[in-house]
Amino acid sequence: MFEYAFMQNAFLAGTVIAIVAGMVGTFAVARNYAFLVHSLSEISFAGAALSFWLGWPAVVGMLFLTLLASLSIGSLESSYTKQDNVTAAISALAIGLGILFLALGHTATSSATGILFGSVLGISHGNLMTLLALAIVVIVILLLNYRSLRQLSFDEAGFSPVTLAAKVAPYLFLVIIALTVSVSSQLVGSLLVFVLVTLPAASAKYFVNTVPKLMGMAIAFALFGTWTGLFLAYLTNLPTSFFIAVIEVLIYLWSLWQFRSSK
Repeated sequence: MFEYAFMQNAFLAGTVIAIVAGMVGTFAVARNYAFLVHSLSEISFAGAALSFWLGWPAVVGMLFLTLLASLSIGSLESSYTKQDNVTAAISALAIGLGILFLALGHTATSSATGILFGSVLGISHGNLMTLLALAIVVIVILLLNYRSLRQLSFDEAGFSPVTLAAKVAPYLFLVIIALTVSVSSQLVGSLLVFVLVTLPAASAKYFVNTVPKLMGMAIAFALFGTWTGLFLAYLTNLPTSFFIAVIEVLIYLWSLWQFRSSK
């Protein structure tokens, strides 16, 4: 299996994406951002469609629209405007624009399918380098702002934005999520990216209760689902995203069952 360059690229890309998704997902789940992640995955579809229309690399459009949308959601949210309502409105607009961009660009069905369901087995060396660079940016930003993000996500009631770093932390976290969605879409597609970002972290919280351990277990669950999904996809020639989604759902259900059984 690993004698093929495309499988080497796929496993390397999958490993990088799983690590990023596990780390960022830990904070996203703690902040109840599952709906936001899901909506940004739909918005990334519109970004990829925009790229196909304008002749850009797909990841450029994904980054552009997810960053724009996430920051717009953060700026529009207030005590009078709930985040879910703002997110739903922007997501609906993005889906409509995505359909429009596909029509204007006369995008082939295979390309549209790749946007929605991922095409990790078709990742080139150049795509891998771009993905790796984006992943490094996400991890560096997260680690440099770890303390502020941890308090924002796990102790929001006690979060006191007195420093500049603390004040920008909510917006910085939205940027991190947007980058993570754009990166992860390369593996499981825009429709299922929220599975890889949210479910491993949601499963981990039933076993451990410290942030480093949560991150470690979320990464482990994401890696297991990704590696196993790639292996099964190679054996069966079926979509990788299908196997990853099923595995992560089964892990979550098993984690929930274990937790309830111990009570």
